[in-house]
Amino acid sequence: MHLKSTFFKVRIVFAGTPEFSAGILKTLINTKHDIVGVFCQPDRPKGRGRVLTTCPVKEKALEHNLNIFQPENLKNDKIQQILTKLNADIMVVAAYGQILPAKILNTLKYGCLNIHSSLLPRWRGAAPIQRAILAGDKITGINIMQMNEDLDTGDILLEKTCSITLIDTAQSLHDKLAKLSSSAIIEVLDNLDNLLPTAQRENNITYAAKLKKDEAWIDWTQSAIQINRQIRAFNPYPIAQTYASSNKFDTKVLRILSASVVMTNGNYNPGSIIKHNKKACTVATGGGALNLKTLQLSGKKALNIKDFSNSYKLTQLFSN
Repeated sequence: MHLKSTFFKVRIVFAGTPEFSAGILKTLINTKHDIVGVFCQPDRPKGRGRVLTTCPVKEKALEHNLNIFQPENLKNDKIQQILTKLNADIMVVAAYGQILPAKILNTLKYGCLNIHSSLLPRWRGAAPIQRAILAGDKITGINIMQMNEDLDTGDILLEKTCSITLIDTAQSLHDKLAKLSSSAIIEVLDNLDNLLPTAQRENNITYAAKLKKDEAWIDWTQSAIQINRQIRAFNPYPIAQTYASSNKFDTKVLRILSASVVMTNGNYNPGSIIKHNKKACTVATGGGALNLKTLQLSGKKALNIKDFSNSYKLTQLFSN
């Protein structure tokens, strides 16, 4: 895309919550544009101690003395009046986690732009990064779209693509897409008056449902390829897991953080251990086998297979 820059300073309200958003906010802070307000989710209790914790976006905003707003929702008149007084030109939204009412969508000169980490209309919704890995997609990317009242259906202003490798986890793909998003939103903001919105396609629409913890349980009757996708997609959350037995315990929950697909000769029952020595642990699946690389017993720290094997020898893995 070759566009003539608008060369004017844009007044931005930023709305986001997690680490993905914080990196984008950091990039925006370091531009010529003005951040006149930051909206993020309220502080939430976390961990076993239920300690009230600020989100990454709030932490970044505090570092730079930005105006911070943490409403439970954006529907009340007071919040909308605050937004009007900020006199922003545009709202940039990245993984905010709240629905924007029509009044806010239509308040600002350039409306509200959403940074979505998929190639729309594929993977509309809450967990596009994980769903793309689970589905075996080879290409993903980010879309910057003009928001409307429906879920991720707005016109596209800019699209950037990104490959998904066979070793990408949700974390590594998240990091690549966050970096891509940061450069893309600057390109959009620098060319607001020159971009032509493009309507999304009306076919091949898929939805990225929010992750559920019970999806992390491994079914060993599935193929090694599919299980490995599950392991990669659920790292760092909620982490793929299975029941396991070994020479030192009967049955415990075992988390699998990384593995690789290998072919195997012979007829093995899914979940059976083909080989476990000091260097490798190979487990049979419904098609092929997996070499387990990083493991974590419940309540223990994660270990590479060499260190894990110094203490344990797995004898069987069980589906939930």
